[in-house]
Amino acid sequence: MREIQAVVSRHLITGSLFFMPRAWRYKLERRLRGKEEYRKLCAADWVVISWAKSGRTWFRVMLSRFYQVKHDLPRRHLLEFDNLHRRNSAIPRVLFSHNNYLRDYLEDSDTLNHFRGKKVVMLVRDPRDVAVSQFFQWKYRMRPHKIRLNQFPVPSDDLSTFGFVTKLCCGIPRINKFYNGWANAFAYLDDILVVHYEDMRKDPAATMRQVLEFVGTPGTDEEIAQAVEFASMENMKKREEKSTFRSSNMRLKSGDRSNPESFKTRRGKVGGYRDYFDDEQVAVVDRLVEEGLDPVFGYSAAAKTDTVPVMNDSAT
Repeated sequence: MREIQAVVSRHLITGSLFFMPRAWRYKLERRLRGKEEYRKLCAADWVVISWAKSGRTWFRVMLSRFYQVKHDLPRRHLLEFDNLHRRNSAIPRVLFSHNNYLRDYLEDSDTLNHFRGKKVVMLVRDPRDVAVSQFFQWKYRMRPHKIRLNQFPVPSDDLSTFGFVTKLCCGIPRINKFYNGWANAFAYLDDILVVHYEDMRKDPAATMRQVLEFVGTPGTDEEIAQAVEFASMENMKKREEKSTFRSSNMRLKSGDRSNPESFKTRRGKVGGYRDYFDDEQVAVVDRLVEEGLDPVFGYSAAAKTDTVPVMNDSAT
């Protein structure tokens, strides 16, 4: 109910100011969204941070099903902050955030101090795969209002996949900036677990077990296995076709069912970005990561994957 009220209030406020310049209204809407997200952050038991198209929806479906199995709840609702917590207080309140609106509301683009004192699970994925997946999201699924709100370029047939992923305002450079900001914060954030999409694809059960233990809600092998099976790529696509989940805000609804590139659950292929570029373009894309991304995440050729931190109160 609180969330519905916040959405209605936001629409009423921005709608009543229709006469103001569009850029001003978008700035106001971002701050209002950030205000509501900050309220949730303060109340959250833990937080999932990611850039878009990094496996967050897949992870959310697995997590939702795990808590449903563990606490004997129906499967039709995805975890939406505290909706499952209201059904059973043993289920934590989980905030899923990209940290974009929070920054605007708090007027803090330099630090991540607002996450101090919270357990944070950071989902990361190779920026090259993320950028390609973001291109198809932008081209086939992103609503015009969201495109303008999040300062993406206006859709155009002239902007190719390569043009999009190399563009400063929406492609790999923007993703690198997001990741690098978190790399700088590892020194002062006490409880953060970095989870790689690639590891989750390789062994989702092991990843889920690691996360669940980190946040303090461990599960049995059977509970985790059921969650992983429920959220398998094949099952995710079937549920997307049928729009299975309620109140999912288009999260698991296909765009154009005749176009497989318009699905939320598209391919999930590790290193799949190479399929969309020629050798010269691949070299350019690779260089953007090599030269622009902090090696702590393990995606550059010279990076050591064991440098990725897992930090918590018991760490030495």
